[in-house]
Order: sequence, then structure tokens, then C-alpha cells
Amino acid sequence: MPHKTFFAFILPSLIAMVLFIALPIVSVVVQSFYVEHGRILVEVENCQPFGGCTKEVRVDSEATAKLKTEQPLGKFNGIGTYLNRGHLAVEEIGTILSKNTGIADIVTRLYNLPFYKALAFTLVFCFVVTPLAMGLGFVIALAINTIPRMIKGPVIFFSLLPMIITPLVGSLILYWMIHPQGILGATLQDVFNDPNLSLRGSPLLTWISLLFYGVWTNAPFSFVVFYAGLQTVPGDTLESAMIDGASRWERIRFVILPHLAPLATFVALVQLMDNFRVFEPIVGFSAEANATSLSWLIYNDLSGDSQLFGSAGATSVLTIVGVVILLMPVLVRTWREFNGKVV
Repeated sequence: MPHKTFFAFILPSLIAMVLFIALPIVSVVVQSFYVEHGRILVEVENCQPFGGCTKEVRVDSEATAKLKTEQPLGKFNGIGTYLNRGHLAVEEIGTILSKNTGIADIVTRLYNLPFYKALAFTLVFCFVVTPLAMGLGFVIALAINTIPRMIKGPVIFFSLLPMIITPLVGSLILYWMIHPQGILGATLQDVFNDPNLSLRGSPLLTWISLLFYGVWTNAPFSFVVFYAGLQTVPGDTLESAMIDGASRWERIRFVILPHLAPLATFVALVQLMDNFRVFEPIVGFSAEANATSLSWLIYNDLSGDSQLFGSAGATSVLTIVGVVILLMPVLVRTWREFNGKVV
């Protein structure tokens, strides 16, 4: 294809990416170097007719508004926001590493830092939900690929329901189900004969509930991709394997899995990115006390009366860096495989 033609084809996409991806990222990076202005305080003298005069400190609303108008980004803070206790907590980590009673004490104190607590759940969610969802989706695809045609439609529809439902609505539905008065919560109380049992009663049970929800909602995407890939598996190769006496497991291992490997890489990339930005289930489950994520930290900074744009910007940049680091091994391997095929 001539370069001019190629450029004409990709120009609309380039413009959209610059406007809606590149420029917002640059804006977030710039905002992360600033912090919000503090209120300007003035000391005034308050005199009463018979009580004398007293001095009190008040907020100078006019001066504060003027300062915000003159410097809308806030006060320049450099990388200070990245290093404070709410983010990388460099000073606190130095104290923890120099004064501790052992590995358990270090881990506990690190977990008490908000950024590392959120990062811990985010990484666990990524590395547990992604492989389990891919495995479940692949198993469902294999099962549906072998059932009679007349019932494939309804089975596929019900398999896709978790992906059709809005994530926040889905998390609320599961939250109501695991509530002590919900069907799952009440059933667990009866099974274990414990009226005080609650899946939201401890961090471990909360994490298990959130991970279960993650697998339930991510599996349909893997199923769709793998089911489509199964339709492209060469039939003559499978027949040759059957003639050679290969069992079903051997056909899956030596024929189907190698054929679907590129699709598996694509699914892993997409789901790792999505799972690293986990947010809806934490809000839907009201699980902030036991589980937070990097995306939830951004939401927490921007909600309420005092919006911390600098803090949210720093967390956003760290999240982007985390996604890049997370995907780098897969991207490097894919790039090498592509170069090898081209050569």
C-alpha cells in the first residue's frame, strides 16, 4: 500500500487517539506535579460593645478564590505527591525497613500504607482472575463446541449473561446474593450453622467474593474468543490425530492449544489491562474497608467536597506505569515472534 494511502486510512484513528488518549494523559501527568492551594487565613479582631475585643482566625474567601483563579492548577509540588505517604511512601518505607521485627512486621506495615494495600489487591486480582477466567472460558468453549446445534443458541446466551450485564449492576446483584439475608449468604449460614457468618466479615472472605465475581464476569469474553478460534481449527488435522489414536486430551494438548495460542495471548493482554483497573466490584460490594484498588484510590481522591486532582493524577500515572510493566513481557515476546515470522 502506498504511504499516502496508508496515512489516509489511519489519520482518523490517529486524530481520535491524540484527542482522547494522548492529550488527556499529558494533562494528567502535568496535574500530578501540582497540589491544591490551601485556604488563606487572616487574623481579625472582633469587638463587642461591652465584652471587649478578641482576635480570631478566619478564611479569607476572596483572597483564596483569587489565588485559585490566578493559579488554577494549584501549587507546584514536583514529584512530592509521588513520594508522600498516600503513594510510594518513600520515607515511611525507609523507616519500616530500618526498624522492624521481621518479615511479617514489614509486610503488615506495608499493607497499612494506602497505595500498597490497593496495589496488593490489584495484583492478586490480576494474577488470580485472569488465568482462572481464561481457563473457565476455554472449558466452556470446548463444551459448547460439542453439544447439539439445537441447544447451542440458548447455552451460548446464558454463558454470555455475565458479560451482558453492566459490571456495577452485576456486582450489586452478587452483593445482594451474598448478603446475610440473601440466598447465598443465608445458605452458607445454614450449612455452617453460624448465624453470624458473613462473606463481608473478613478481608479474606471479601477477597474471595471479589475474585469469584471477577472470574464470573471475565470468563464470557474468553469463551467468545476461544469459541470463535475453535471454529478455525483444521478439521483434517483433528481427523489425522484421531486416526493416529490420539485421545481427546491429546488432541486438545497437541492440536487445539497450539492453534489457539495467539488468541490466548490476545485474551491475556486484554484481561490483564481490564483487571488491573478493577473498580466496579469494590464499589458494588461496598468493600472499601477490606479491599481497595488503584482505580478506587483515584475515585476516592476525586469524590467528596475536597477533590485532590494532584493526588488522583499521580495515582493515574502510577497505574499507567503499572499496566505497561505488567504487559511488557507479553508484548516483548509477541514482538520477537512477529520478527521471527517476518524473517
